Amino acid sequence: MKVGCIGLGDIAQKAYLPVLAVQPGVELHLQTRTPATLERVGDSLHLPAAQRHAGLDALIAAGLDAAFVHAPTDVHPQVVTRLLDAGVPTYVDKPLAYELADSERLVTLAEERGVSLAVGFNRRHAPGYAQCADHPRELILMQKNRVGLPEEPRRMILDDFIHVVDTLRFLVPGQVDDVTVRARAEDGLLHHVVQQPAGDGFTALGVMNRLSGSTEEILEVSGQDSKRQVVNLAEVIDHKGQPTVRRRGDWVPVSRQRGIEQAALAFLDAVRAGKTLSARDALASHELCERVVRAVDERVA
Repeated sequence: MKVGCIGLGDIAQKAYLPVLAVQPGVELHLQTRTPATLERVGDSLHLPAAQRHAGLDALIAAGLDAAFVHAPTDVHPQVVTRLLDAGVPTYVDKPLAYELADSERLVTLAEERGVSLAVGFNRRHAPGYAQCADHPRELILMQKNRVGLPEEPRRMILDDFIHVVDTLRFLVPGQVDDVTVRARAEDGLLHHVVQQPAGDGFTALGVMNRLSGSTEEILEVSGQDSKRQVVNLAEVIDHKGQPTVRRRGDWVPVSRQRGIEQAALAFLDAVRAGKTLSARDALASHELCERVVRAVDERVA
């Protein structure tokens, strides 16, 4: 099975390549326009020259069975279009694109071509978060905060806050019928954003503060007089009377803790089985992010 990896930045090197490189039956092919990076990463994985490609044309010509796209978001529309047109099942880092129209076009193209398209919402596969789907969820709170990183609103929301938006979509126990957005921006940079989706019998709250003084990610689900809290995807605390704590095992890889390994392997399993994956559900998270962007733009205009 020939699997291409397009873009060799931090996310590829730290999270995906360690998983893909050890899969039985996978012949890994790398592509980046940076020769030094291609040489260094190729050498580290002991890949022959025939599995290292400076251009996308050469990579596609290798006869790929599947591809992982970790290139910058700005080039996602171009790269993913080329792969889908070539009939290559494609897994792409979130977001599909910065503009909703581009994301819609890619999803439609994949469906027209009958080719798998998957978006890397790894938190749906993270063990701590997946376990929350079995807990009462009358109230859901998720915070994903950073230190000293105010950013242009669209990029902040589509590159980072989309994780919060999609995780809440994954965990809400019913149909969302109301969404409220609050935000603070200064000099064109978004400092914090809060999204509150709600429906019959539940309320969710998604928070991102880029000037919080702490880099942290905390998820809480509660209901029926019990609460489950997940701290930095590694520590699960159940509250029902006395709290009980479960911590990530010392030898559990970060890629497994964060759900990246599971997401990548689920995609490869689907490709092997001839199952066509749709990104239509992932598009719904992009649509919600677009609503957040527009609400923020209205408030900061």
